[in-house]
Amino acid sequence: MTPSLFSVSYAGFWGQSSIELLEFIARAGQLGYGSVMIAGKRPHLSPLDATPERLAAVNSALAAAAVRVDVLAAYTHLAPWPTVACEVPAVEFQIAYVEGLARIAAAVGARIIRIFTAYEVEGLDLQAQWLRVVGTVREMADRAAPHGVTIAIQNHHDVGLHTEALLDLLSEIDRPNCKLGFDAWSPALRGEELYQAARAAAPHTVLTTNADYIRVPRHRYRPELVNYERVLPDWVRAVPFGAGFIDYAAFFLGLRDGGFDGIATYEICSPVRGGGELANLDACARTYLEWMRTHGLIP
Repeated sequence: MTPSLFSVSYAGFWGQSSIELLEFIARAGQLGYGSVMIAGKRPHLSPLDATPERLAAVNSALAAAAVRVDVLAAYTHLAPWPTVACEVPAVEFQIAYVEGLARIAAAVGARIIRIFTAYEVEGLDLQAQWLRVVGTVREMADRAAPHGVTIAIQNHHDVGLHTEALLDLLSEIDRPNCKLGFDAWSPALRGEELYQAARAAAPHTVLTTNADYIRVPRHRYRPELVNYERVLPDWVRAVPFGAGFIDYAAFFLGLRDGGFDGIATYEICSPVRGGGELANLDACARTYLEWMRTHGLIP
């Protein structure tokens, strides 16, 4: 497998220290990563800022760090937006966004764009939402194809979330350059058997993005009962890789047994134990590489 580091870990969105993209690329190389996944939005690589000069600077930084960029991460939500008027072409905006990232990908040598499907919108017909996702992802894949780019659907959003539903969605999209970005986080939280899920998804998977978490039980005090009431769901907190509840040994075994030998990306996409200072982010990034080596997944 190819270990990769996701720039969003250093983008400052969840209280972490924020560093500029060129600094991130250099840092990834210093930490021992030969590949990076770059967030396709500010502060890192938005299509709005991807001038020829900016892309040349990115390529120079990649060469200097001996790092390549394999994946650009798009941030999409393909369901109707309840707060947006129907005449606003919200889905068209996102298709254009992904097409813009495909052009950037070709310029920096990336071959995958990660997307999300949609959060389910309550009160709207589920079949209509499903068909909207299918049609939109087909068009994204078709527009990415001339740039040599594969669309990878990450299993985080509601539509096509369960592994069986995700494989059904992928089959219905039916594009050779549309694959999966299959992660353990969602199946583990929802109670899927990780080995079986990963093995089923592996033949269709080009990317997996990894982080580890603990479950924190919640209770609310009820003074009239002089007691505590259990509150669900649990709070979920990020921890250094290998310290959480997700059975990554089973997950990666399923991926390998299913034939996956692609990109395995580490991300910090929520507040993480130890805080958001650069020293802790770097330590977490190194821990991921150590875990992958210990388990024989990388040299």
